[in-house]
Amino acid sequence: MTDAPLPNALSKLLETRDWLMADGATGTTLFNMGLSSGDAPELWNVDKPENITRLYLGAVEAGSDIFLTNSFGGTASRLKLHKSEHRVHELNKAAAEIGRNVADRAGRVVIVAGSMGPTGEIMEPMGPLSYSAAVEMFHEQAEGLKAGGADVAWIETISAADEYKAAAEGATLAGLPWVGTMSFDTAGRTMMGVTSAQLADMVEKMPMPPVAYGANCGTGSSDLLRTVLGFSAQGHERPIIAKGNAGIPRYMDGHIHYDGTPELMGDYACMARDAGATIIGGCCGTTPEHLRAMKEALETRPRGERPTLELIVAKLGGFSSTSDGTDDKGPAKRERSGRRRARD
Repeated sequence: MTDAPLPNALSKLLETRDWLMADGATGTTLFNMGLSSGDAPELWNVDKPENITRLYLGAVEAGSDIFLTNSFGGTASRLKLHKSEHRVHELNKAAAEIGRNVADRAGRVVIVAGSMGPTGEIMEPMGPLSYSAAVEMFHEQAEGLKAGGADVAWIETISAADEYKAAAEGATLAGLPWVGTMSFDTAGRTMMGVTSAQLADMVEKMPMPPVAYGANCGTGSSDLLRTVLGFSAQGHERPIIAKGNAGIPRYMDGHIHYDGTPELMGDYACMARDAGATIIGGCCGTTPEHLRAMKEALETRPRGERPTLELIVAKLGGFSSTSDGTDDKGPAKRERSGRRRARD
């Protein structure tokens, strides 16, 4: 293991707790507030700050110890799609400032995590984005988040190892501690082929390792828990993050709905804890109602044995592929038995 990160608000909180709860979905909540598909959520940090305050408060009032800022697409390459690439610092700073205000009024320690999503470009040699250019974009974003008061950079939904490393370097250049999650959504691997075991081993060799690492989004909570088991199997002591979707997306009445009930997400949260995760939250489709159920489950259900794959299937539904990506088995038809359906 390389040198541990310097003390920071997140690592200090981790020292006092067996588990921490992160937040839920940003996009789902903002779409429910009226954000139109194709619009840049980050513009609301300046144009509709009251809505972003409501977004953050929803997580805090549901019991989250950590919430992510509304800055997932806050790099110049993403904002360029909305002719706002010159506003990187402004929009990221505003996202974190609103969060800092909410956290400081919470009456308890709440971590403001500066969300940093993928650039949307493919890294060299497969694509045009050089490593140095990626570092520069992430550094610019991280500086804005730091200026607004973010406690930590929260790198998320990354597929390529080099982009993960570039984002980490950008955050470190800005003087922010960081965590990083990848999305394992392609037969147990990331879109660029990274496995859970490879990520777990990679972070231990980085010059400035993360406070925590893990998985977010993907194809469903069952798959995500199998990935968490893959992290745990490597035997490292670094805290693991589990941030799974609230079930499976379904297109209904012109909108995307996720079929995971609060009860199902309570089961998921406890199994994530028992599988080895320390930071547990939700991703797409996860509302404050889901978060409250997760919080109650984590607080009231005793810690259990590490869940088996069979138990995960029985509680949450089948996997989307036959393996966790560490062998050559390909995708298989999803089993839907055992999955509870959400109310409309």
